[in-house]
Amino acid sequence: QVQLQESGGGLVQAGGSLKLSCAASGRTFSTYAVAWFRQAPGKEREFVGAMDWSGLSTYYGTSTKGRFTISRDNTKKTAFLQMNSLKAEDTAVYYCAARPREAFTTVQAYDYWGQGTQVTVSS
Repeated sequence: QVQLQESGGGLVQAGGSLKLSCAASGRTFSTYAVAWFRQAPGKEREFVGAMDWSGLSTYYGTSTKGRFTISRDNTKKTAFLQMNSLKAEDTAVYYCAARPREAFTTVQAYDYWGQGTQVTVSS
């Protein structure tokens, strides 16, 4: 089993950057795919990006590709989401999620979720 805890959210101006962290517990983090989703008020949870267990395959949502980058450090059992060129529409609660091995882009594919961290981008 894996427990996840996000951190690093906050208030940032449009055009700025922010780096989120997702700390995992459990011995098998290196065998899990990790993903980031976000949810704005009144909207469905949206896929941001994902990385498979090996780190060799990454996927990004259409609205974040080219601006956001996912990485992981298995020695620290932590995944990261580097967000650059932030826009007001990136404002949301950001969640990290995990599942064994392969990465997918759907909410339903993930077994474990963090509680989320708020990101607010002021225009």
